[in-house]
Amino acid sequence: MGKVTREEKKTLKQFEKKLGYRFKNKELLKKALTHKSFANENKWPSTEHNERFEFLGDAVLELVISHLLMERFPDSSEGKLSKIRASIVNEKTLATVAQDLAIGQYLYFGKGEEVGGGRTKSSILSDGVEAVFGAIYLDRGFKKTFKVLSKIAENIFSQMDGEDFYKDYKTHLQETAQLRFKAIPRYKLVNEVGPDHDKEFEINILLNNEIFGVGKGKSKKEAEQNAAKQALEKIAESNPGNQP
Repeated sequence: MGKVTREEKKTLKQFEKKLGYRFKNKELLKKALTHKSFANENKWPSTEHNERFEFLGDAVLELVISHLLMERFPDSSEGKLSKIRASIVNEKTLATVAQDLAIGQYLYFGKGEEVGGGRTKSSILSDGVEAVFGAIYLDRGFKKTFKVLSKIAENIFSQMDGEDFYKDYKTHLQETAQLRFKAIPRYKLVNEVGPDHDKEFEINILLNNEIFGVGKGKSKKEAEQNAAKQALEKIAESNPGNQP
C-alpha cells in the first residue's frame, strides 16, 4: 500500500473530524478504508485491504458493547443481553453509523465496485466501520477505542425504541407458534425489487399454510423481523386476554 499523500491527509482529516478521533498513524486509517476491489485492481497482496481490520474491529466492538450493556442492564440475564447485543452489532445498525460518518465518501474502491454502487451498499459500509474500529485499536489500544466506541454506542442506545431495543421477533414468534399452534413459522420470499445496491425484500410468514405476517426491509433479515413482529401482533389481537 502506498504512503498517505498530503492530499489524502486533508481528506482523511475530514473523516477523523466526523469520527471524533485523530489517528497517530494515518496509514492505518487508509488501510481501514481500502476495499478489496481497490487492492485487487492495484495488484496488492490480500493483506493490504481492510478485511483483516474488519475481523479485529468486529471483536473489539462486541467487547465494548458487551461491557456497556452489562453496566446499562445490571439485572438482565445472559440471554437477554445477547439479544440486545445482536440488535446492535449487526449490518443494519452499523450501516446507519456508517451513514452518520459518511464513510462511503472516503472508501477506496476499484472501478468495478465504484460503478456497481459500492458507496451505498450496507454490507460494505458496515464492514468499513468495523475496519475503522480495528484500526483505532491498533493505533492507540483498547482504552482509547473504548472511549470512541462508547460515544457511538450511546448515540445508538438513545435511538433505540424501548421494548424494541432487545426484542428478537423471530425467536419470540417461534416460541409462541410452537406453544399456541404446535407449528413452526415458515418464511417465504415473495418479492424482491430494486437494483443490487438498493434492494427491498418482501417476506410472508406462514403458520399452518395461513399468512400471519408480511414484512419488508432492505435485507431479508430485516424483512423477516418485520414480518415476525406483524405476526405476533396478529396473534395478540386474536387473543386479547393474552400477549404472545
